[in-house]
Amino acid sequence: MNIAAATKDTTVRPLRPSDLEEVITIDSSHMGKSRHRFFEKRLAHAKQHPEDFIQVGVTHNGALVGFAFARILRGEFGREQTAATLDAVGVARDSQEHGVGRALMDGLTAAMRGQKVQILHSQAEWMNHGLLGFFAASGFGLAPRLVLERSVLTPLAEPVGDE
Repeated sequence: MNIAAATKDTTVRPLRPSDLEEVITIDSSHMGKSRHRFFEKRLAHAKQHPEDFIQVGVTHNGALVGFAFARILRGEFGREQTAATLDAVGVARDSQEHGVGRALMDGLTAAMRGQKVQILHSQAEWMNHGLLGFFAASGFGLAPRLVLERSVLTPLAEPVGDE
């Protein structure tokens, strides 16, 4: 695929249930494993609650070459503004560097504006330089918060608070 072809024969559209296997194939090529159940559940939840999810795909000559899944948050964590989280994004390896990611982000942004979303959040592994580069090129910046995690399998070493 070349850049000229990407603008002429490329379409951004909502994802459909029939796109599931192509989404999994694209995602698996990047993740090294199938996340079939994740995407299956996401599409099912989106069908039941379409007001809470935005899913877009990019096709080139009729074939799905990219996808993005976002979940809309209204009031979570005490925020007043409507936000969205970009939970999954992927571009077929042979379609990278041809404007597919930009088309995805443009389609996602347009859909979010239609839902009155004001900000988009996402997360990436620190060492995933390709994804971090894509996010930077898409206008993302560091958020003024830290993401913390803790295993729930290991008990706390000492009591918390007044216990």
